[in-house]
Amino acid sequence: MSVRFFLHTLLTLLLAWAAAATCVALHTPLPWMLGPLVATSLLSIGGAPTESWGTLRNAGQWTIGATLGLYFTPEVTALVGSLWWAIALGIGWALLLGWGFGAWLYRLHAPRMHGVPAPMLRATSYFAGAIGAASEMTLLAERESARTDLVAASHSLRLLIVTLTIPFALQWSGLHGLDVLAPPVRVVDWQGLVLLGALTGAGALLMDRLGRANPWFMGAMLVSMGLTMASITLSAVPQGLVNAAQLVIGVSLGVRFRADFLRAAPRWLASVAVGTLGLMAVCAAFAALLAWGAGLPWATLVLGTSPGGIAEMSITAKVLQLGVPVVTAFQVCRLMAVLMLVAPLYRRIYPPEASAGAAE
Repeated sequence: MSVRFFLHTLLTLLLAWAAAATCVALHTPLPWMLGPLVATSLLSIGGAPTESWGTLRNAGQWTIGATLGLYFTPEVTALVGSLWWAIALGIGWALLLGWGFGAWLYRLHAPRMHGVPAPMLRATSYFAGAIGAASEMTLLAERESARTDLVAASHSLRLLIVTLTIPFALQWSGLHGLDVLAPPVRVVDWQGLVLLGALTGAGALLMDRLGRANPWFMGAMLVSMGLTMASITLSAVPQGLVNAAQLVIGVSLGVRFRADFLRAAPRWLASVAVGTLGLMAVCAAFAALLAWGAGLPWATLVLGTSPGGIAEMSITAKVLQLGVPVVTAFQVCRLMAVLMLVAPLYRRIYPPEASAGAAE
C-alpha cells in the first residue's frame, strides 16, 4: 500500500463516518451504509480521489455474513425450509426477469449503437440485465465477448438505485419492525466472539481459495449459520462492529462511480435507470403474490425478491426488522442459481449460429 493510497483511504473513511453520523442525526434508514454510499458516490463522480481498501471491504462482508448467520436458529430454519416453493418461484422469476430486461435493452439500443456488432450487443444486454452479482456477471460477459464496461456500469447503477430507494420507501411507509421471527442471541461474549471470528474467517478463506462468489460474505455466513442451526451459541456481534462493516461496504460501493461514469454511454445508463425502476415495481407486485401465498409480510418478500445485492438487502432486513433469514435465503439461493444457470441459458437462447446470423 502506497502512502498516497493510504491517505486517500483514510480521508475517504473519515468523510464516510461524518456522512454516517449526519444520517444518524437525521434518522435516515441504514445510516451507516447509505450515508457513506451517497457521500462517496458524489465525491467520486465529482473527481475526488476516493479509495476503498479491499481488505476492509472483505472484513466488512465477513462481519455481516457472521452476523446474519446467527438468525438461523433451528426453528427459523424449519420456517425457511417450508418456503422452498416460494424460493424456487423466486429463482425462476429472477431468471425470467433478467432475460426480459436484457432483451428490452437490446431492442432499445440496437438501432442506436451502430459501432457495436449485434452478437456483442446481445451478450452485453443479456448479462447487464441478469439479476446477479456485478463482478461475476462481468466475468461471464467477458467470456462471451461483451462490452464489460457497460455490464459493470449497469450492475453498479442498478445496485445504487435499489439500495437507496427501497430502504427509504419501507421506512417512510411504516413497513418496518414487522419481524415475526425470534431475535438471535444478543449477548456479547468476548471469548466466544474470538472463536466465532476464527471459525467464520476460516470458512471465508476456504470459499476464497475455492473461487466462490462473495467468499467473505458467504463463507462466514455458512459457518455461522451451521453453528446456529446446531444450537451452538458463541456470541453476538457487537453493534459497533456491525456499523463499521456497513460503513466500509457503503464506501466500497460508492467508489465504483468515477468522474467519467456519467459520460460513458449516457443513453445506456439512462435506460438502465428507468428499467431498474420498472424492475422494482414488478418485483413488488410479485412479492405481493408470494406474501399472499406464504402468509409473510409483504415488505419481507420485497427485500427477498428485489434486484439488489445479498449483503445490502439483508442489512436492510436486519436494520428494519423484516425477516433476515427469509430475505437472506431468497437472495442466496437466487444468486447461486443465477451463477450456475445464466451462462448455459445464454448459449441455449442465443446459440453461436444464431448470433452469427444476426451479425450478417
